[in-house]
Amino acid sequence: MSLELFGDLTRELTSFPAYLTAKVGLACLGLHILVSLPLACYLSGPKNSCRRILGFVVTAPLVFPPIALGFILLTLLGQKGPLGSLLDSYFGIRLVFSQAGVILAGYIAGLPLFVRPLEAALRRTEIKNLAQAARTLGLGPVKTFLLVCAPQAGAVFASGLCLALARGLGEVGVTMMLGGNIVGRSNTLSLEIYNAVAHAEFDRAMALCFILAFGGLIFYLVFEKFTPHGD
Repeated sequence: MSLELFGDLTRELTSFPAYLTAKVGLACLGLHILVSLPLACYLSGPKNSCRRILGFVVTAPLVFPPIALGFILLTLLGQKGPLGSLLDSYFGIRLVFSQAGVILAGYIAGLPLFVRPLEAALRRTEIKNLAQAARTLGLGPVKTFLLVCAPQAGAVFASGLCLALARGLGEVGVTMMLGGNIVGRSNTLSLEIYNAVAHAEFDRAMALCFILAFGGLIFYLVFEKFTPHGD
C-alpha cells in the first residue's frame, strides 16, 4: 500500500470515526477516574454480600461474550427496557443507538481491567497497614487514600487505566449492540473496519488497522513504563 493511497484511504470516511473514538477515550478516562476508582476502593474493603455481587457485575465483561453482554444491556437500556424506560421518562435520556451508548459500551468493556487490578493492589497488606496507621494519626479517608494509598498503587492505577482505555477503544460487540453502528453517528474506528470489510474495501480496512495499531503501540509503551520489571 503506497503512502499516497494510505493517505487517501485514511482521509475518506474516517474523520468522524476518528473523532468519535477520541471522544469515547476521553469520556472513558473521566468515568474511570470518577466512578471506577471509588468502586475499586469500595471493593477492596472487607468481603460481604454486596461487595461479592458488585464484584461479579464488574467482572461480567470478562466472562460474558461481548455480543451476549451487548444484548443484555440492549434489553435493559432499550426504550422499553426496565432501565431505559425510566431514564427516558424521568430524565429524557436515550442511551441506545446514541454516542452516549457508545461511550457506555467502551467504559463497560474496560471496567474490569481497571477495577480488578487496582482492587487487588489496595488489598495488599503493606498498603492496608499504612492506611490504618494514617487513620490512627488522624487523617480522614479521602486524605488517606490520596496521600498514602494512591502513591503506593500508582503504577497499578496507570497500567490498569491504560489497559481499560485500550480495551474500550477496541470494543466492537457491545458497541455495535448499544450504538447501532450508524454511519456518521455511532461508528467508531473499530466499527468502521467492520464496515469496510463488509463492503470489500480491504485497503481502507487495512489503513484503519494501521491507525488503531499505532494507538495500541502508544498504550503498550505507557503500560510498559508503569509495569514493574525484575532485575
